[in-house]
Amino acid sequence: MPEQEELLKRIEGLETAMAGQTAAMAGAQTTQAAAQVGTAATNAALQAGTWSTMVAGGVCLIAGLFLGMMVGRGHD
Repeated sequence: MPEQEELLKRIEGLETAMAGQTAAMAGAQTTQAAAQVGTAATNAALQAGTWSTMVAGGVCLIAGLFLGMMVGRGHD
């Protein structure tokens, strides 16, 4: 009988260890998913910022051209 009790204790220990491993794996997967979402959001913000900067630069270029033409005509 003592052998059976020892086996039961070892089985309980293994079950506890497996539950801990399962929880750790679930935590790791959740962390990885959160990191991927963060990366996607960062890339989207970077792209939006780049495009808005390019649009603003284009608008300023056109405004500068018109201002230059006006200044040039004023000196004639």
